Amino acid sequence: MPDSKSLSGRRIALTRPSGPSCDWRARLEALGAEVLELPLIKVSKEIDKHTLADALTELGGYDWIVFTSANGVRFFFEEFRRIYDDVRSLGLLRIAVVGEATAAAVRDFWLKVECQPKKATAEALADELIATGSLDSAKLLVITGNLNRDALVTKLEAERAIVDRLQVYKTEETDLAGDAVAKDFRARGADAILFASPSAAQSFMDQAASLKLDAKARRPLAGSIGPSTTAAMKELKLPVDFEAGEPSLESLVAALLRRL
Repeated sequence: MPDSKSLSGRRIALTRPSGPSCDWRARLEALGAEVLELPLIKVSKEIDKHTLADALTELGGYDWIVFTSANGVRFFFEEFRRIYDDVRSLGLLRIAVVGEATAAAVRDFWLKVECQPKKATAEALADELIATGSLDSAKLLVITGNLNRDALVTKLEAERAIVDRLQVYKTEETDLAGDAVAKDFRARGADAILFASPSAAQSFMDQAASLKLDAKARRPLAGSIGPSTTAAMKELKLPVDFEAGEPSLESLVAALLRRL
């Protein structure tokens, strides 16, 4: 367990959307850190009502429902509860997820996760589902955002699964050009900056002019929450100074403390 003030005097920049970063901010401040919030992306509900109606009326025909993010869980069940008043309306639908945060969001509805790979990537989830031996002609509903890659669906369809996609949210870049926290970041820098998604890394690069550090500012170490984010950072030529052992806040904080 880290010392209660093990980050005392350290400036840590967060790149998550403002709402979801609350727990992260509280945890880092409890360790004594000064936290800068640089919400490089925003996430909002965006659903094609026609596709949603088709999916919800045909839920009983699916074998698996697949969630790749906690946002997907949240927005899907907002719509599910608008139509159904009992979670048992999911019937015998089995649930697969990527990542512990997504699994926790599912368990909040008192539902069981039946497939979760140890490595929190879409490719690993596809392999885990394939290993169940249940995919030949099975119907799967994959809950996605607008930026989800095709790797998961492609691998599942190669195993003769029938895959439908339902987008329930969109991720967009924010504009930090006139943001007061961004101005402070440019002037003083930070000890570390934490990335929790490939889209945040992309936004950081796209807004490089708005986030360029002054000559005397402290150059932060860059931390990644997991393999997908690390791969995106490397592709963008962003340094990866440390990576969480598993995709969770506690693991990322532990990696941060070791690196500092």
